[in-house]
Amino acid sequence: MPTEIDAKDLHYRDLNRLLRAKIAEGEREFILRNVNGQRYIAAGVSEKVRLEIYGTPGLDLGAFMRGPEIIVHGNTQDGAGNTMDEGKIVIHGMAGDVVGYAMRGGKIHVYSDVGYRVGIHMKAYIDKVPVIVIGGKAGDFLGEYMAGGIIILLGMFSRYPERPIAGIYLGTGMHGGTIYVRGRVSEHQLGLGLKPHKLTEEDEALLRRHLSEYCEDFNLDLEEIMKEPFVKIEPYTHRPYGKLYAY
Repeated sequence: MPTEIDAKDLHYRDLNRLLRAKIAEGEREFILRNVNGQRYIAAGVSEKVRLEIYGTPGLDLGAFMRGPEIIVHGNTQDGAGNTMDEGKIVIHGMAGDVVGYAMRGGKIHVYSDVGYRVGIHMKAYIDKVPVIVIGGKAGDFLGEYMAGGIIILLGMFSRYPERPIAGIYLGTGMHGGTIYVRGRVSEHQLGLGLKPHKLTEEDEALLRRHLSEYCEDFNLDLEEIMKEPFVKIEPYTHRPYGKLYAY
């Protein structure tokens, strides 16, 4: 049976101390109820644990984590998955700014919208390729300075139907990684020198693989998602601003 923790009125330090103590005792499954803005939940945790969170976690959920699986039944504030190394975060709502900042591995699945600068400084190494899938829309600077990893933007489950699928400066400074966008994205929204490209067969297979897992998390129909064509955005150079500097 999962260990249940009532986070109501618990300071974030007390909640995190309690959670770490239970993990040290060998507990591996948790249900956290009445979470309301507590920061750093599961930050730095390396064990293979599973947390179901009911409420709204605060800043830096799962920061630096290396292994946990976190399911949020609600929204999250900024910085979810900050510099995470392994594991998975599933958010059944919206997420704030800088989701997946400097993410080095693992997966983040967001059902609805995200804020600004999501996926900034993402990076990959050999077989460690971080993935962010966003079911709704994204703010400005999505994938800014990406050095690796994959971002998939669906634009399907947004609370803001009047907004474009992404804000401006998408992929600004990208020098690695790939962004996939379902539908169209205007070139004026993209960072300097970036253009949308058609998918290859390898891209189609990759999308199906990652989106199959995403659909399992949210009980969605993969074929419905794949009805709309995707475009691919990737860097044209590994030194996008090389000519701006004197040596």
